[in-house]
Amino acid sequence: MNNRLLFFGCLYLMLTWSSCVSNVEEELYPPEVCDTVSVTYSLTVAPIIEQHCFECHGGAEPSSGIPLEGYDNLKVKVDDGRLIGAIRHRPDFSPMPKDAPALTECTILKIEKWVAEGAQDN
Repeated sequence: MNNRLLFFGCLYLMLTWSSCVSNVEEELYPPEVCDTVSVTYSLTVAPIIEQHCFECHGGAEPSSGIPLEGYDNLKVKVDDGRLIGAIRHRPDFSPMPKDAPALTECTILKIEKWVAEGAQDN
């Protein structure tokens, strides 16, 4: 009798505990939400460019020879398609940032949204 009670007690615990476990990856690690609703040059894009690009593309004489400091300089690279090509690591473009990890997908989406909306100086 004791062995049977022990067996059913263990079986009951195993069934009830295992039913509470979730192994669904989306539930355990929900995807990051990328907010691209209110993307502006001054509040979104300029800080990204400053943080990830100014080491080589900033200052009066950028070491890269390609200035990105200030709206007008960045707009030149937007208009010729080189900004998106470089950050997307497209063929025939130098992948940026150079010798550093690629920008996150969310960061790229924010820049692309700004470009798609006319790359305004806002």
